Amino acid sequence: MVRSMLFVPGDAPRKFDKAAASPADALILDLEDSVAPENKGAARLAVRAMLGQAPAGKQTWVRINALDSGEALADLAAVVPGRPAGIVLPKCARRADLERTAHYLDACEAMAGLPAGGIRILAIVTETARSLFGLHDYAGATPRLWGLSWGAEDLAADLGARANREAGRYTEPFRLARSLCLAAAAAAGVRAVDTVCVELDAPDILAAETSEAVRDGFVAKLAIHPRHVEPINRLLTPDEARLRWARAVVQAFDAHPGAGTLNLDGKMIDRPHLRLARRLLEGE
Repeated sequence: MVRSMLFVPGDAPRKFDKAAASPADALILDLEDSVAPENKGAARLAVRAMLGQAPAGKQTWVRINALDSGEALADLAAVVPGRPAGIVLPKCARRADLERTAHYLDACEAMAGLPAGGIRILAIVTETARSLFGLHDYAGATPRLWGLSWGAEDLAADLGARANREAGRYTEPFRLARSLCLAAAAAAGVRAVDTVCVELDAPDILAAETSEAVRDGFVAKLAIHPRHVEPINRLLTPDEARLRWARAVVQAFDAHPGAGTLNLDGKMIDRPHLRLARRLLEGE
């Protein structure tokens, strides 16, 4: 079950040790925004070493540079031999970007002697204005697609927005991007992963963002500081009452497989409730 995914700067091995000791379900070793252009080569070597030191039971991913940066293929060639759980693809603007990344991974896995298709992709799909118009087209793009996430900071720059928040909440253009990402993930049958909370010392804002993510259907959240991990994990873990409800729904439909609607504790349940219950139990 992946609830929290913590970014680690790819050129800061000392931060890796702290992140590895955190309760984060997954680490994302970053080769993109947190690494200066002149440090990209050294960061690739550092990330390759970090992959070899990753703790057992904790997924370790790598965020590569954008496909149009001229760095992405070199990133993949450097890190794929280290067997990351997955690749985070930034600035994914269209289905073709996913397909291209999957082809690169096919080649890199073959060259490294790794099983084909083992490395997954988490695509960040709202970082440019153009990307918002391709969100309908990700279903079936590649079996590697594990999830979709969204971002507000790069999108703000692309839109020319003076701010993306007001009174601690995202403004409308960015809430739209969030909603479109959520719907796109559901349409593609993959996980919806909420973006980072950029407020490092505002636990109330982090809690509000994470609670809203749970309410709306996100199953995980990105993080940029270890102190954010525990609240994210706690809020994204279904409580026992919710799990009991899900089990009861599944059991009710198992007992009446031909039913469209049923009565559960005096309340009507139907097939959408069954789909929701199964999703909850899959992440248990």
